[in-house]
Amino acid sequence: MFVDVPEIYLCSQFVDFRKSINGLAAIVESELELSVLTGAVFVFCNKSRDKLKLLYWDNTGFALWHKRLDKDKFKWPRKLNSQTMNLTEQQLNWLLSGYDVIGHQVISTENAAII
Repeated sequence: MFVDVPEIYLCSQFVDFRKSINGLAAIVESELELSVLTGAVFVFCNKSRDKLKLLYWDNTGFALWHKRLDKDKFKWPRKLNSQTMNLTEQQLNWLLSGYDVIGHQVISTENAAII
């Protein structure tokens, strides 16, 4: 999905999804103490776990992806000892597909609304 991504960071704390690029970049820089300009992908989740935002810098500007689940919840790691968890591209694909990046349990897509 992404080209030459140096790192993928899952940010363990839930985020207020009213934040957009500037607010999420501020979290990366000030709270996580990571550089947002490295090309790394930062994955954020809302408290109800039905939305994800992915933030990254591609050398021309910031990109922000937003995914919302209709009926289920993302499988978000709850017992992390740090503020971030490094993911592989495969784990990111699993997370975006609804799998637990640790336990690999699929989400239910039955009766999902088509918008």
